Amino acid sequence: MTSRRWRKAQASERDWWESRAADMTLDFYAAFAQALRRELNGMLTVTADTRTYTCSFSQRSLQMAFEIFDFRRDEHIKNLLVTPHIRSRFLRMQPGAVADLHSHDLGHEIFLILQGRCVFHIAGSEQELGAGQLCVALADEIHQVRAIGDEPMVMYLSVTPHIQPTHTGRDPDGTRHPTRFQPSGAYDVETDTDTPIDELIDKFTAAADDLARAVSDQAAAQRERSGQLKAALVAGDQAQATELREAIWQEVYQSFKRAYALADLWNDLTPRVGKVG
Repeated sequence: MTSRRWRKAQASERDWWESRAADMTLDFYAAFAQALRRELNGMLTVTADTRTYTCSFSQRSLQMAFEIFDFRRDEHIKNLLVTPHIRSRFLRMQPGAVADLHSHDLGHEIFLILQGRCVFHIAGSEQELGAGQLCVALADEIHQVRAIGDEPMVMYLSVTPHIQPTHTGRDPDGTRHPTRFQPSGAYDVETDTDTPIDELIDKFTAAADDLARAVSDQAAAQRERSGQLKAALVAGDQAQATELREAIWQEVYQSFKRAYALADLWNDLTPRVGKVG
């Protein structure tokens, strides 16, 4: 599930509860809680007095199972995880199929062959791969894959990071095609059409300002700590160096969090502000 879909699901659930809150009675709460308890096989505890019902879950009930994906199931041949950090998917190609020649401006792409055989062209080199073998196309490396043999080829692939525009078409001589942004549906993600476009632009601008402040604060802190870190290393003071490293990391961590928040909004914004496809 994408982060935007998760946010949307949370908001939708909250809106539903708020709209019903004024009309709900204790009888409704009681019936709902008892029905939920039956569905959860006793993992929900219900207590009541004359005015309220209280529901609590056992620790076991809160341990939700993670999802398992299987390349042998047709419904899983798609993008499985799409966030600014990474896009990952299963891809099936019929024998003889050839992908377009392209590169990724920012992303490194990993290919793990699960079934069948294929030929990869990466950065001027060409090699054949089969099931259990993996190759990598780094950012800006021109690459292409062709399925060979008598059976469909299935691979797992991931691109890190996933930030629009994700693909840059290339000519055989390496010439870049014009930049092309894709609709979110190209990655099996719904386009955010709920947020008014002016609001989305304002959110993106605010996220950019937030990132700029975080990076500026990090740079100021780094200037202050760099001398201390050098002195600690010269003195062989591992404890001090370790403490300074942790402080520096916390600043770096916050900057990267804000960078990914900006990228998330960018991926929401780009399909709505110009030509796509």
